[in-house]
Amino acid sequence: MSDDETTSSAEKPGAARLVALVCTAQVLAQIGAYTWPALLPEFIPLWGLDYSQAGWITASFYLTYMLTVPILVTLTDRIDPRRVYLFGVGCTIIAHFLFAFYAEGFWSAFLFRALAGMGWAGTYMTGLKLLADQVDGKLLSRAVTWHAASMGVSGALSFVIAGIWSEMWGWQGAFIVAGSCAGAAWLIAAIFAPKQLPKPKPQNEAGQSSPALFDFRPVFANRNAMAYSVGYCIHTWEMGAMRGWAVAFLAYVALRDGVETSLFGPTVMATAMALFGTWASVAGNELSIRLGRQRLVRLAMAGSIVFALAMGFIGAFNYPLAAILVVLYGMVIWLDSSSLTAGAAGNADPERRGATLAVHSMLGYGGGFVGPIAVGWILDLAGGPSHMAWGLAFGHIALAMLGARIAFTLLRPQSMAGDKGH
Repeated sequence: MSDDETTSSAEKPGAARLVALVCTAQVLAQIGAYTWPALLPEFIPLWGLDYSQAGWITASFYLTYMLTVPILVTLTDRIDPRRVYLFGVGCTIIAHFLFAFYAEGFWSAFLFRALAGMGWAGTYMTGLKLLADQVDGKLLSRAVTWHAASMGVSGALSFVIAGIWSEMWGWQGAFIVAGSCAGAAWLIAAIFAPKQLPKPKPQNEAGQSSPALFDFRPVFANRNAMAYSVGYCIHTWEMGAMRGWAVAFLAYVALRDGVETSLFGPTVMATAMALFGTWASVAGNELSIRLGRQRLVRLAMAGSIVFALAMGFIGAFNYPLAAILVVLYGMVIWLDSSSLTAGAAGNADPERRGATLAVHSMLGYGGGFVGPIAVGWILDLAGGPSHMAWGLAFGHIALAMLGARIAFTLLRPQSMAGDKGH
């Protein structure tokens, strides 16, 4: 790496090159993120898991993400984000290979998925921070969107890739492929990502040092950014529940419906859900620029309430209908994904953008932690999967989203520079 890449912001690689590098690395790092939920119907009988235990293993990813992201992402306000990123991808590599060779039941799976969550805490928002430090305004909104899209596509493909490699090499082979792809992501970042000089401790107008690095009080006091973060919390609650249980839900409906699903099986439809959802995220951000960010977020939340109720109470009766609803619901879920994160980043104090994204991500994945557990707990409480049980499981998401819509409306956040009506 040349010295001129490490001196000043003006001498760093162009925005297009940086976006391409970060997005490529994120695709490879994310490609194994949903190998566990994709193979969940296989693991439940293999290890004798109940639905609550399966939910806890899924949620362990979000739990460690939630606990470690405030530290890892906030550190990027002081140290080179590239160093944190390499640490995060390294944890992801180790987690996948440990799962492949040593997972044998609830506790080992829980611990290895938890390590993967720590890896993602040092990878997801850290990659976004690399972009947010370079661009602003409308370009930032679009950079956030394409960053999310790259991971959305790879996350979507992780379902079907896991299914393919599991059929060929068993579930261990699927995790080995995931770890190998993450290794390629680490090499790309280590070789090509530009270094940044250490950042001085910010000072206020009087020349005094600003509050400590991990003082999040100014972040929580930023009502505009926090409104988007509260919405993101329930958004990820909903997304975590769908990603964690969509394959198991479709497998249940297919079995009850007696449908042959070789062509449009559960993992294929989960992939379609995430792919179309990624497209909806890109389109949703463009719509938020043209129609207004607040309006787009409120519409997406209302749509989520309707589709969550339809999924469980109607979709459980017929596999083709369930498959269609999974894809459509996924599009509604993802519609405001980039808009919420861009809204938080765009309304952040530039000196505390890393801390703001850390809090935003912590709240989001706190919701992602609760969602899968709540679905599994409701299924067990209802006596196991049934039409009514799935209706209640998805119905709880509608209640949570109703609360999020009320909170977002009351907080009345600002839009971003470049949005209509800003």
